[in-house]
Amino acid sequence: MLAKELIPLVYTYWPALLFAGVITHLLRNKYYHGLNKYPGHPLAAYTDWWRFFDALGRRTEHTHIQLHRQHGDIVRLGPNVLSFADPRAIKTIYGLNKGMRKSDFYIVQQATSKGERLESLFSTKDEDYHAKYRRCVNKAFSMSSLVNYEPLVDSTMDAFIEQTRRRYCDTGARCNFSRWLQFFAFDVIGELTWSKRLGFVERNEDVDGIVAFVGKFLDYAAPVGQIPLLDLLFEKNLIKLKLQKWGISKTVFPVTKFALARSAERSGEMEKIKQDGSLNESSGKSVDLLMKFTQAAHDHPEFMTDKQVLASCTSMIFAGSETTAISLSSIFYHLIKHARVYRKLMTELEEASANGAIAQRPHSKVSWLESLKLPYLDAVIQESFRLHPAPGLIMERVVPPQGISILDEHIPGGTIVGCNAWVLHRRPEIFGHDVDVFRPERWIDAKPDQLQAMKAAMFQFGAGARTCIGKNISLLEIYKLVPTVLRNFEVEMADEGLEWRTRNSWFVKQEGFETRFKARESM
Repeated sequence: MLAKELIPLVYTYWPALLFAGVITHLLRNKYYHGLNKYPGHPLAAYTDWWRFFDALGRRTEHTHIQLHRQHGDIVRLGPNVLSFADPRAIKTIYGLNKGMRKSDFYIVQQATSKGERLESLFSTKDEDYHAKYRRCVNKAFSMSSLVNYEPLVDSTMDAFIEQTRRRYCDTGARCNFSRWLQFFAFDVIGELTWSKRLGFVERNEDVDGIVAFVGKFLDYAAPVGQIPLLDLLFEKNLIKLKLQKWGISKTVFPVTKFALARSAERSGEMEKIKQDGSLNESSGKSVDLLMKFTQAAHDHPEFMTDKQVLASCTSMIFAGSETTAISLSSIFYHLIKHARVYRKLMTELEEASANGAIAQRPHSKVSWLESLKLPYLDAVIQESFRLHPAPGLIMERVVPPQGISILDEHIPGGTIVGCNAWVLHRRPEIFGHDVDVFRPERWIDAKPDQLQAMKAAMFQFGAGARTCIGKNISLLEIYKLVPTVLRNFEVEMADEGLEWRTRNSWFVKQEGFETRFKARESM
């Protein structure tokens, strides 16, 4: 009886009821958990669609810098999202045993295979799963393992120097340097993971469309990650996953397809490692990550399955290439744009070559240990990390149910909190008043306590237990390639006064970085 009376009323007044429902929802968002006391963009308090469209605009890092400079250390980015600008918040948000976990932003970035998600170290939200996973593969990413990986990096560096000379130096052709460095980074990951370059550098092309795929994938993940429910509608809905599982849909991520093919080529070798766990690292033969991951499957069979090995390999391509290429582009761009810094670094390299601190090698390659003894090189790299970190969004964490105190503010449980490296790296009280200026000397002139504070505020690799596990490998590539390229070539902008463009697709990529190369006499 009641239903018969209500249906005509709803039918008659549905516009008013809908309007009232929307207003109620928006007001609930604004005052949710008392977060209305924190300032931010006027629309951010009412809906996550504001940050969705901000991410879609591809300049989110500048939005965050502007909001924090305008409103202070705590800014509201969404109905349930807070951004923190004070580096003191890092230990609380990302520290050990704080009960914080990753948000749904990260599961948007999970690859799929045969209708199942591939949970990687990066994308999993389960902290116990992450801890077990990390224990299995930690050894593969340790500093001691770098000795085994250096010959693999050298192999790709040789090809990169030869191809740069042949394609750009000898011909005088313009080089899309960001893309060329991305090809290098992808080939290094191929060498490190499967002892086989993917072929980007030799062919000077996007092999199997992997670069384009990763770019589109990150373009998708950045805005959709702001409203993760959209991913369950667009890409990882039950229908799509079931069709994949049943073999009706043959859609496979190109990265996953490539990883499966490379692993299949060495299935016999990997099966032997999985059975007896034998891995002779002193044989003189380079040990790659596939071998390390497979050995982990032997050592931890209760956890490290073939699925985890595949997820580890695919995540190397996703995370290991993009961020390293961005960092390399930043270093070379800022060097070219600051002639004084370029000259000063070349003087350091020339002196090190003259006094034997850098040994003579084919293609004037610089070793990992030699690069660590070049203080101005280190300052240039650190300053490039500071001014242009690869990640351009906040690294989201979810506050535990009981809530937590951050910067003396009680933040309710379930709130999404995080820091943006672009904001942290521009703290005047830590880095000096000229935070928007590229000045490597700040890393050399700083007093010990200031230098410690500067290093503690650096966030390009994240922090805490979820610090990028491939950090050491990325540093190995960067510290070797930069001085090696500079010893082989003079690098300059293709057009004087040319400026690059940046695009925030979770990682802040560079576009329009066009250069020319001239040969240098061997040092």
